[in-house]
Amino acid sequence: MNDRMTAPWAEYALARFPEDPRDRLRAWDAADTYLLRHLTESGTPLSGSVVVVGDRWGALATALSEHRPTQITDSFLAQEATRANLARNGVEATAVRLLTTQDTPPDRIDVLLVRVPKSLALLEDQLHRLAPGVHEGTVVVGTGMVKEIHTSTLHLFERILGPTRTSLAEKKARLIFCTPYPGIARAANPWPYSYRLPDDIGPVSGRTVVNHAGVFCADRLDIGTRFLLQHLPRSRGPERIVDLGCGNGVVGTAMALANPEAEVLFVDESYQAVASAEETYRENTDGVGGEFRVGDGLAEVPAGSVDLVLNNPPFHSHQATTDTTAWRMFSGARRALRPGGELWVIGNRHLGYHLKLRRLFGNSELVASDAKFVVLRAVKK
Repeated sequence: MNDRMTAPWAEYALARFPEDPRDRLRAWDAADTYLLRHLTESGTPLSGSVVVVGDRWGALATALSEHRPTQITDSFLAQEATRANLARNGVEATAVRLLTTQDTPPDRIDVLLVRVPKSLALLEDQLHRLAPGVHEGTVVVGTGMVKEIHTSTLHLFERILGPTRTSLAEKKARLIFCTPYPGIARAANPWPYSYRLPDDIGPVSGRTVVNHAGVFCADRLDIGTRFLLQHLPRSRGPERIVDLGCGNGVVGTAMALANPEAEVLFVDESYQAVASAEETYRENTDGVGGEFRVGDGLAEVPAGSVDLVLNNPPFHSHQATTDTTAWRMFSGARRALRPGGELWVIGNRHLGYHLKLRRLFGNSELVASDAKFVVLRAVKK
């Protein structure tokens, strides 16, 4: 969906990435426009080092491009959307410095703008990483929809940066104002976090998992992945296997342990996830045979080059429930698989993934199920 966002000084044509004319979700919301309006009304000076964290689809970075901001994001898709939106509005790509959450943040930050993420852990990690660059005169403003900002959100700002308060709500959006106190005594950053896996989940039983902040279920094994680990496909010989939407990489690592001859590709659009997957894999294997890629699903994987894809697709895009990501993952898997290759999917029963797989592959087999989850298998003919 292509739409126009109005800032106090201009309008901007914005779209999500990858652009899909059927997608009715906008690339911006009231939290973005509230923040931009506040910057104008408060007379916030933007001549120094401006850092924008968690910009969903590049709306803030595009609108502030005249001030040459640094954008920090965990999302490959958000970074690609930023590039596309800058071009869409006739802005040179060099106007915005693009960093990931795994990169070293700027040494000095004069204006820090934070789009509050869904993950409290990711916010905690990022504030710890940004804190050394924040000084007494830094303007710190967070923004989000009311349902995204909780007491725990404010406590994080206050504990890591300094005294914090919120604005009144406007159009279901709210701002966070934080006054940095550089001398604050803050605890060490707890991320990344490691834990030991349980003993009844096949090849990775009792192994160690490494999780960077923001990865799904970062402090424990989620029950869906646990169910899939108990029903993994058999793999023999030099197969090429993809852990698609790999998260912390525990599924791909299990396949590598079960079949040391396999080549396993770990793919996720989250930089935090791929960093987690690589550390989990290195922790539990000899480090050979693993490939790690941040990207848009299987878009960069050659057609007909893969034997097996394992997938636990997300069904949320930020706060919106959608099956768009799952559909694109399944379609990408079908293209990447060789004839006879298999896609294995774990999902909640109510999501009806078997219908999508039958539409795409012409078949779908139920491998295992319990009261909440199903493991499905589709074969490329």
